[in-house]
Amino acid sequence: MLLNTFIWGIDINVWWFLIFGAVITGYAVLDGFDLGAGALHLFLKKESSRRIALNAIGPVWDGNEVWLVIGGGALFAGFPVAYAAIFSAFYIPFMIFMVGLIWRAVSIEFRSKEPGLRWRFAWDVIYSFACIVIALSLGLMLGNVALGVPLNAQHEFSGNWLSFFNPFSVMVAVTTLALFMLHGAIYLAMKTENRLYTKLSLLAKSFTVFFLVSFGITTMYTLLYIPHLSDTIRSSPAYFTLPLIMFLSIANIPRQLNKGKWRYAFISSSITIASLLIMVALEVFPNLLFATNNAANSITVANAASSATTMKTLLLIAGIGTPLVGVYTVFVFWTFKGKVKLDETSY
Repeated sequence: MLLNTFIWGIDINVWWFLIFGAVITGYAVLDGFDLGAGALHLFLKKESSRRIALNAIGPVWDGNEVWLVIGGGALFAGFPVAYAAIFSAFYIPFMIFMVGLIWRAVSIEFRSKEPGLRWRFAWDVIYSFACIVIALSLGLMLGNVALGVPLNAQHEFSGNWLSFFNPFSVMVAVTTLALFMLHGAIYLAMKTENRLYTKLSLLAKSFTVFFLVSFGITTMYTLLYIPHLSDTIRSSPAYFTLPLIMFLSIANIPRQLNKGKWRYAFISSSITIASLLIMVALEVFPNLLFATNNAANSITVANAASSATTMKTLLLIAGIGTPLVGVYTVFVFWTFKGKVKLDETSY
């Protein structure tokens, strides 16, 4: 009875917020290494190296996007007001993001249709550029969600789209790209061998420096000019565990890279992505989208939620469907584990 009250009581909106956050985190971790692998694609000079890199993500990249679809559906069904406001406010960066997704898929599938080097190089450029654009768009939107946007009393965006390119959000975008490139390099190193493995080992260490520098600059800027984004964490010593876990996971990445333990490095980069998103969620909660011009206009888990009956039904569906997607994801990764070998069916 107590458990039923806890699940089906007034905290049902919070439960759905947690589910939405978990799904988005899953997408960032899974598609993050796909995007990172694409962003660094042009650093691989040989045709065989690029083919191996594409085949390393080939069995999983489209399945990883399923988590994005689930996240969009969760936002639409659970928080329709937030869905309308966010997709309206972020229309331009989101459309850029969607175009990037389309061109990434097209470039992966079209690249191997012709043997010509110019043909393949052209699609390599499009593929890499699309992945960079996607990663930057995700970071830009995340930065603006954390910072907030101007909203009117009807929860409609009342600002200028150029305001999305503020210093904080741009720095978050660059940091996101750096983290994804590091994440992708680690994944590719796990899937490759010989000279390509050595190349990716060096790239992973270079992208570690890129991430540490961009992350350090973004952190200092946040603490100096946007201190309220750490108010919740400062409010209780218990919350200190989150930044502690994040910093330990970041510190563990170069340590595992130097040891050549790529699986542990990949786990650490995954924890880094997850902990960063959890910290953002903790700081913005209970807001889904903070109104910078008037806090009363903010969209929260309370005023954006569907009816209690709808939320209960959705929670049951999510409790069944999300684990199934998780099991499928694990099955795919287990099936295609090991080093990548090229054959007649390869990209």
